[in-house]
Amino acid sequence: MQTVADEAGLSVGFISQIERGLTAPSLSSLATIAEVLGASIPEFLDRPKRGSETTRQAMREVFALAASDMSYERISSSFRGSQLYSVIVHEPPGHRGEPISHRGEEMFFVLAGEVTVEIEGTIDVLRSGDSVHFDSTRVHSTWNDTDRTASFLWCGTMDIFGDAPGPIHESAPVNEGQPNAINRSEVT
Repeated sequence: MQTVADEAGLSVGFISQIERGLTAPSLSSLATIAEVLGASIPEFLDRPKRGSETTRQAMREVFALAASDMSYERISSSFRGSQLYSVIVHEPPGHRGEPISHRGEEMFFVLAGEVTVEIEGTIDVLRSGDSVHFDSTRVHSTWNDTDRTASFLWCGTMDIFGDAPGPIHESAPVNEGQPNAINRSEVT
């Protein structure tokens, strides 16, 4: 467990909570854990295969991790050479994502509610219509401190579905000179 935590840049306590079903990792953390374990994300998720470039609202794949009220609606398709992945994230009240960094880039666009985003110690509250776009090698996390579910569009280059033809941004440095994770108590 210590090795997985160290290589994923997460705490042993957090890995233990995931293992015992007490918490669920964010998609970013799940992708990092899967990479460390030499597994693919689909091994952790129950989801059907996609067959079209068009995603109709009534036909969206909705998936979640056990022990979590977080749900995700896949709105992107996958094709040879694709590098962009998109989901609508429904983050429940009180949910806190763990700080993480990884190769690639991400963008959030808030559809409803309020999401707090922290990027390397800078905290910003995003409301409906607000967005953020950043380099994912910077340590980042999100949380919902409100009493209602927040929904946001997440787009990123990390293969969260495990159906890309191969690694992307393979030559991009990960955390060059940066810690993999931060302790929330260290953030001012």
